[in-house]
Amino acid sequence: MKLKEKPSRIVFIVINTILLVLITYVCIVPIWHMVMASISNPTALNTHIGLVFWPLRNVDVQAYRIILQYNKLWSSYGNTLLYIVSTCLLTAVLTTVAGYVFSRKSFRFRNGFMMIISFTMLFNGGMIPSYIVMKGLHLTDTSWVLIIPGALSVFNIIIMRTSMENVPMELSEAAKIDGATDLRILWSVILPLCKATFAVIMLFTAVAKWNDYFSALLYLPTRSDLYPLQMVLREILITSTADITSNAADLAESSTIYKKGIEYASIVVSTLPVLCIYPFIQKYFVTGITMGAVKS
Repeated sequence: MKLKEKPSRIVFIVINTILLVLITYVCIVPIWHMVMASISNPTALNTHIGLVFWPLRNVDVQAYRIILQYNKLWSSYGNTLLYIVSTCLLTAVLTTVAGYVFSRKSFRFRNGFMMIISFTMLFNGGMIPSYIVMKGLHLTDTSWVLIIPGALSVFNIIIMRTSMENVPMELSEAAKIDGATDLRILWSVILPLCKATFAVIMLFTAVAKWNDYFSALLYLPTRSDLYPLQMVLREILITSTADITSNAADLAESSTIYKKGIEYASIVVSTLPVLCIYPFIQKYFVTGITMGAVKS
């Protein structure tokens, strides 16, 4: 026998459904607008006002052809992938080791050290002191300046430490009885049980590095060949498209007709890899955050 829903429950379901539909609309429409605008007729796009839900007048992929022939875009893609992989490797090593050390109750001064490093989340030197430090270490105008500073995050250490604290100590003690070292315990016992948190930290690090342009703007004043993808996109969106169209003069009738289309196509090209990768690691997202945020 089917139970009758209470009026309050029905109202909740209706309101919840409406809110979820609105949130979905707000999240999907901007992406859909960019894709449709990027393949619209350039003349119609330049005169159109408002959202684009379907290609205007006819499908035109000329903007993508111009973008894909822009050599600086591909070099910046390579730079970004280098920065992401290098930063993720450093983050994996440093965050895992730090989280393991701070999760061990045998570490006598762990609370004191944790207070000291947590202080940096609230107060830091700021942009100018950071630049002076990087310049003093001779890291400016090098690839390392985009890798080393962002390799370790206190927030990630806290998440990893809390996740490791949730692993039963009996497992570590049993491994020690069998003769395992701390490194072996970390690699064979702790990490497999914290892989969801580890995956989320890698996701945070990769997305942050993928979207980072300000570090390049600040620390690479004379090395445009080291620019990441977002910095090149910033140049495309803010400056004119003359440099792009000059590399593909046979594809563009002028330097302005495809300007808006190139802007939209650039955003789509930069967003597409993240959209393709995220569904495969989304299953770890909620689990990893929960394990690293709630202490049992």
